[in-house]
Formats: sequence, structure tokens, C-alpha cells
Amino acid sequence: YKDFHDPEARVYLHYGDLSVSGQLAYLLHDIEPDEIYHLGAQSHVRVSFDMPEYTGDITGLGTLRLLEAIHKTGIKTRFYQASSSEMFGAAPPPQSEATPFQPQSPYAAAKVYAYYIARNYREAYKMFACNGILFNHESPRRGETFVTRKITMALARIKHGLQDKLFLGNIDAKRDWGFAGDYVEAMWLMLQQPKADDFVIATGETHSVKEFLKLAFERAELDWKKYVAIDKRYFRPTEVELLLGDPSKAKKVLKWKPKVGFKQLVHMMVDADMAMVEKEVYGLKGKR
Repeated sequence: YKDFHDPEARVYLHYGDLSVSGQLAYLLHDIEPDEIYHLGAQSHVRVSFDMPEYTGDITGLGTLRLLEAIHKTGIKTRFYQASSSEMFGAAPPPQSEATPFQPQSPYAAAKVYAYYIARNYREAYKMFACNGILFNHESPRRGETFVTRKITMALARIKHGLQDKLFLGNIDAKRDWGFAGDYVEAMWLMLQQPKADDFVIATGETHSVKEFLKLAFERAELDWKKYVAIDKRYFRPTEVELLLGDPSKAKKVLKWKPKVGFKQLVHMMVDADMAMVEKEVYGLKGKR
């Protein structure tokens, strides 16, 4: 981000709130964006059980407010809706665009609403609106409350003597994990198509949290079993045991495929957090 006075500035911040429909309309009227990537949400599945009403309002109705703002202002734009693999919930794998949704959390249920309202506005008002049903996408920028980053941050702190234990919930849950950078490319590709459509974005592989743990701790030459403890408080009231995406349509239509594999992704995240914690411990030059 650069100050807007900088002649080279290309990114500008505009303040808004997904709970305030009028403000969204004002923003769109003023900005007139060519493309809108809607990733705003209460996006933590476990937190959605603690704040279900807020999650429904922001994650579900927030999408409606944004679509209605586009409709009422009449701006010509292309809209991307960040749908989620959590919408599939208990549906048997592999999960594709044709798989019926079986949401297992308030977050997933809100995302299902957002998915269908985006399709409704596409059909009712001929709006260019796409749903990207993205499976888990990770990177060193992942929030520290999400399990992958929680693992890599804790590992780095354990390695440098700043932490003794890592507490986790269900480590047998399996997810289709990919690199966020690859998935953002897929989002962009969706809005470059001649016709709006919905796509599953995934790697087509599934790995357990335990596998992620093992790879991460091996990278740091540590035995995860010596440092990890299970805390029932991190279990969800209704668990999604297995998510595995079928990205065949995206590969065929968008000509997209993931470039970063599971092991490479884990190592990338571990290395980034190890470097960050090393700076915290030893100073900016990484020296004692």
C-alpha cells in the first residue's frame, strides 16, 4: 500500500461495511469497478458456532447487499463470489459442481445462501456473477487461528524455545489443501470468461491434519508427537471429516491447474514462520 499522494500508487483503500447496504451502493457508484472480488465474510468455521447470527448477517446477507448495490446502481461490472468447500459438508467425495450441498456449520449454511443468491442475480438480472467454490487455500499469510498457520507458527516458536505445546482439535480431519496464490489466479480467470459460471477450485488430493503436522515438524527436525496435545474445545459440534474436490471443469474451461503441491506448500509456510520468529528472537539481521 502506498499513500494516495504517491504518483506510483495503484492500490487505494475505501472504507465500507457489509452490514450497511446504503454505504455499499455509494462506494460502487463512486468507484465504478470493472471487477469485484467479494471475499468479505466472517470466515472462521469454529467461530460461526459461537456467533451464528453475525455469521449469517455478514457472510450471507452481506453478499445480498453487495449484489443489490450492483443492481440498483446499474454499474457494469463482473462479480466474483467466494464460495466455500465447507458448503459440501457431509456430501460424499469427490465433490464437484454437481454435488448437492450438505452444510455442517452456520458458516457453511451462510455460504450456501450467498452461493444461491449470486446465481439468482445472474439469472434474474443477467448479471455477470461467478461462484468460485474454493477448497482450502493456504499461504504464509493465512490467519493464525486457522489450523495450518496455527501449526506452522507454533512449530517456529517451539523450535526457538518460545512455546512448549501446541493444542489442536480433530487431527484426523482430511482436507484438499492448495496454495492461495494458485487459487487467486483461478478467481481472476473466472472473470475473464465470455460467460459467467460456477467452478470448483481444488487440487484433487486430500490430506489429514496429522499429515500436515508430520511434514511440518519433519521440516524443523522435530517429532510432532512430543509437542502436540488434543483439546476437545477445538472440536466442532458437527465435524466435516473429508473434503476432496474435483477441479475437472476448471481445468477444462479455465485451463487452470495448481502449481504448488502439498509438501511444497507445507515447507513454504514453515520456512516463512521460522524466518519471522527468528527475527523476533535474534533481531532484524537474524543474528544472536
